[in-house]
Order: sequence, then C-alpha cells, then structure tokens
Amino acid sequence: MSSPVLVPFHQDEPLAPDTIPMPGPGYRTVLPGLPDGTVWERLVALYREVAATVAEVEGTPVVLSGDCTVALGTLAGVQRRGIDPAIVWFDAHGDVHTRESSTSGYIGGMSLRLALGAHADLMAEPLGLRPVAADRMVLVGARDLDPGERAYLSTAPVRQCAVDAITMPEGPVLLHIDVDVITAEEVPGLLYPVTGGPSRDAVLDSVRRVIATGRVVALDIACPWKPDEYPERADLIAALTGLLDTRAPGAERE
Repeated sequence: MSSPVLVPFHQDEPLAPDTIPMPGPGYRTVLPGLPDGTVWERLVALYREVAATVAEVEGTPVVLSGDCTVALGTLAGVQRRGIDPAIVWFDAHGDVHTRESSTSGYIGGMSLRLALGAHADLMAEPLGLRPVAADRMVLVGARDLDPGERAYLSTAPVRQCAVDAITMPEGPVLLHIDVDVITAEEVPGLLYPVTGGPSRDAVLDSVRRVIATGRVVALDIACPWKPDEYPERADLIAALTGLLDTRAPGAERE
C-alpha cells in the first residue's frame, strides 16, 4: 500500500493551491513555516519535515513536490526507516551540478549531486542524510546536460540509461521521477521543458518495470511546472502513483 505525501513547494517558495493535483484523498501535506536565513537553511528546515513525515507514514512513501531537491528529504526519511537505498533518477536534466559548476546557481540542478554528498556542510550533514555512493545511482533519460555535468558524468560511476534500457542497481531503490523526463510536447507548462525525449507511455512502461522488481521503497515525483490547470497533469500523476499500487502483494521489500 502506498502513502501519499504532498510537499507544495518549489525550492523554499510555497506553490499556489492545486499546482500539484493529488490523486484522491487521504494524503498528508508538509507545509511548515520556514525560518529566516539563507536558502540552504530554509531548505534544510523543509526537508527535515519531509524526512520526519516519510519516516512515520505507513506503507511505501509517495512524495509529490514542485522540484527535485525535495528528494533529499525523501531519501533522508527512508534512511530513518533503516533502509539505505540506491537511487534510480528519471530526469531530462543531469542534476549533477555543484555550486562551482552551475552558471545559474539553481539548487534544483544540484539535487542528485547533493545526494552524493556534495556540499555536505550545507545539506547532508545538517539534514542527517547519508550520501549515496555514485555507483548506486542510475540516471535515466537525461539529455539536457551542461558542459560541467557532461564532464562530471564522463568520469563518475553514475550509470546513464535510456528509459527502455535501465540497468538496475542492487538492493532497495528510491525511485525519483521528474515529469520533465517526458518529452515536453506531452507535458504542458513545464518550467524547464526539454523536447526530443521519450513519450509518456514509454516512461510509464519503464517505471512499471522498475516497480515490478519489488525493490522500490519510496517513490518521489517532482512536478516543476507553472501553476496552470491542464487535465493531462492529473492524469499523469494518477498514472504514476497508480503503478505503485498495482504491485503483487508482498512485493515491497524493506
């Protein structure tokens, strides 16, 4: 059984209501007041609340938010449950920047690298997150990579795969899906659209195969889109979250 959690933020800014259409009732919302301070301090405060919620929910946590960095809170929460998962990360972007390599300074573009332990004094250490080894990371569908990301990925043991050819890591898995992994023509209103990617159906089929391994211990879904109303969005979220509830009984392994 899955346990949905809504984190209605993009970075440290609350989202407009209904930006993320939840698939039915019964979900928990993480909406804390954030302290004054740097953006890093505010994000750590938010992700501590996410981690605490993920650690407490029954069943498999399903976390929906407005950006990829919330996955750090999901990861920390899963670790609090006594699990050290590998990560399968669906995204059109690499998300492996550091503060030094990023030209924009956008922290969402650093999210996967932060999970690896980059800038640990700013995120992993205050959050209580145990960094994941790079050889336990699988980056799926990434095609919009900056030069700094390409340079890092050319030597790092992070595996890169197409959605139809995923090589799974061993052990339990945190499955992260940024909806922009789907070609932008099929997901309207994205903040950072990337064309030339896999179709919605191809991504759903790939996610279904990952879930069918029985090793997904948390599902993290990032919805970085503008606060507009499109029926396609609700359908996509319902389809993604519904895949987790179609597992065979006893498939979850913690």
